[in-house]
Amino acid sequence: MIFLKQPNLAFSKAKQRAQMNFFEKIYSAVIKIPRGRVASYSQIAALAGSPRAARLVGIALSRLGDKTKIPWHRVVNAAGMISIENLSVPKQEQARRLQAEGIKVKLKNGNYWVPKERFWR
Repeated sequence: MIFLKQPNLAFSKAKQRAQMNFFEKIYSAVIKIPRGRVASYSQIAALAGSPRAARLVGIALSRLGDKTKIPWHRVVNAAGMISIENLSVPKQEQARRLQAEGIKVKLKNGNYWVPKERFWR
């Protein structure tokens, strides 16, 4: 089951439905990332059918609720950096979850980095 936070009510109902359908494609792609691997926002966007929608992937993941089973923490930026913008979940939490899956996360200059060999291909 997918738990979502309240969607933005500024959208029309049709736009909300289209966005939610795309979010479902994003979530389906994220679920496929194997444990111990990561994917970039752009990889997930491409798998969801819209390769230029990397930012929308971030928005979709930020809308997941606390009790979601979707492994959102396995998505990082294309350089391998944890670039989470969701202030309710700090970068340290994403790093902790990745480390629990056996991924070595390095802290460098205040940012967390995942080795490129951990990217899912």
